[in-house]
Amino acid sequence: MFFSPRLSAKTLGELSHRLAVETESGIDIRRTWKREVASAPRRTRGEIEAVSRAIDRGDSLSAALAGTGELFPPLFRQIVGVGEKTGTLGRVFHHLSKHYRRQVQLQQMFLWAIAWPMIELVLAIIVIGALIWMLGIVAQRNNGTPIDILGFGLIGTRGLLIYIGLLTVAGLGVAGLVVAAKRGVLSLKPLQRAMMHVYGVGQSLEKLALARLSWALHLAMNVEMDLRQVVPLALQATGSEHYAQHTEQVVKIVAAGHPLYKALAATRAFPADFIDALEVAEESGAVVESMERLSQRYEEEAETALKLLTTIAGVAVTLLVMGVIVLMIFRLAGFYLGTINDALQG
Repeated sequence: MFFSPRLSAKTLGELSHRLAVETESGIDIRRTWKREVASAPRRTRGEIEAVSRAIDRGDSLSAALAGTGELFPPLFRQIVGVGEKTGTLGRVFHHLSKHYRRQVQLQQMFLWAIAWPMIELVLAIIVIGALIWMLGIVAQRNNGTPIDILGFGLIGTRGLLIYIGLLTVAGLGVAGLVVAAKRGVLSLKPLQRAMMHVYGVGQSLEKLALARLSWALHLAMNVEMDLRQVVPLALQATGSEHYAQHTEQVVKIVAAGHPLYKALAATRAFPADFIDALEVAEESGAVVESMERLSQRYEEEAETALKLLTTIAGVAVTLLVMGVIVLMIFRLAGFYLGTINDALQG
């Protein structure tokens, strides 16, 4: 699971675009996936071929994707499942293509936003390493008396090696946590719930989740589906544990004969404007049309929200770099002030 291959957002966007075009062109799905096998890179060809074989056996696409492990992210599989059940696979793939391409654009924006702060951070780390090594040279010329300006106890070549080792361990630890979270080995559910209450970040994540929820409701309620089946699909499609955790509660309320807007309102997790819009839609019998318009509105707001998240992340990295620099300034200032004080007292 931890080292299993997984498609990148760029690859998912390109795949979704091809599938959208071929699905809407009426091309046999078996032929489509045989083409994907032929063009797939070696590291993912086995899983793509497994999808093709499953479809040849008569399995649904969502069932075939579920057998590929972690190759396709949960959101992709869930939305494809909704598309199959509602007969709107072509539109679903177009939406997924747009979603993943926007994700790639935002990733690029994020990298540009943090590029300079990261360069500053790397330079600060290099300067600290060079200073640790130079302290060893100064100690040798000072009759072996160590001068620990930084106050970390790291001096000379040995101190530099320890410093590099600590940085390596820290880097591998962070990378491991990120990969574990992406692979689902490390649960981020408590963190997701907590982030919803962080100013700026919570509002951005809310817009993203509601855009997916509205779109999933638009698709699922476009055909005759039991509302008890619609609810789990729609709430899981949000990609947010903050909303998905209420699935069982909402299903019970709906099963008791209450409208969906009352079931969602009972959780106290959804914003009032969303509940009001859903109430009007259900009472007027225009849920499908209203959810489509609502999803478009939330998508626009979600794009703005993602840009805000990117800005927040860039600021966070900048503050981290500034913190490291300020810490080093105080360390150096403390050393020199101590030296001056000792000289005055002497």
